[in-house]
Amino acid sequence: MAEAKPKTSPKAIKFLFGGLAGMGATVFVQPLDLVKNRMQLSGQGTKAREYKTSFHALASILKNEGVGGIYTGLSAGLLRQATYTTTRLGIYTILFEKMTSADGRPPNFFLKALIGMTAGATGAFVGTPAEVALIRMTADGRLPVDQRRGYTNVFNALARITREEGVSTLWRGCVPTMARAVVVNAAQLASYSQSKQALLDSGYFRDDILCHFCASMISGLVTTAASMPVDIVKTRIQNMRMIDGKPEYKNGLEVLVRVIGKEGFFSLWKGFTPYYARLGPHTVLTFIFLEQMNRLYKTYILDR
Repeated sequence: MAEAKPKTSPKAIKFLFGGLAGMGATVFVQPLDLVKNRMQLSGQGTKAREYKTSFHALASILKNEGVGGIYTGLSAGLLRQATYTTTRLGIYTILFEKMTSADGRPPNFFLKALIGMTAGATGAFVGTPAEVALIRMTADGRLPVDQRRGYTNVFNALARITREEGVSTLWRGCVPTMARAVVVNAAQLASYSQSKQALLDSGYFRDDILCHFCASMISGLVTTAASMPVDIVKTRIQNMRMIDGKPEYKNGLEVLVRVIGKEGFFSLWKGFTPYYARLGPHTVLTFIFLEQMNRLYKTYILDR
């Protein structure tokens, strides 16, 4: 008699847990996101730096806004994970299953990369309104009191943006947001497998957790370096104001030209340290939360 197939979680539960795991990780890394956004917006149009280092930025925020200040925009960060991660995971799973051959052979590396980039771009499009709210909420504290937008939470931000600037503003910067997602997915996939292979070929590593951790850190470094210029474009466009009825920047290319021309080429990598420091812990924490939720679901629901 054929063995009974092991019970697995329904797709909806997998997507739900994916989103919740990302949200759980965000609670821990939100201060790093705040520091990264502040650094990207500092010293616009000038070579003078508002913050010398990430630690200087963090100390300045704590001094001026208190401990609660480093969690400004947390509600927007949580909504971004709920929309972006859940959509990305859902699209990836559906496409992966579609591309799996009838004999159960999974897609090749190229197809996996294509699926990852498509899922990332779609998730980024869905998550753009929360991203716009997050950028604006985290930027508010650096402005003079009379210039602050003063959003109380992500839903207040979304409602006011729609009312004051129109629905289309919620998707402002969606092209660089989607481009960043494509770059991140492509860079992560390619650099992780290459790094892992190089470490194994060196003879100093075995295919174990230490090798995976080191490959992840190298991959994070490559991903951060590749995606930051697109990220600063996204941040500046989503935070821009209208000046005499005209937008501060016409497009992403203008942001790049102005940043390089007025702030210097390496200003494209402002906020590199918090961005890189956020990437590793967020991924690790997401997987830890995901594993724990799957384990509890199996114990208390599937195995009963």
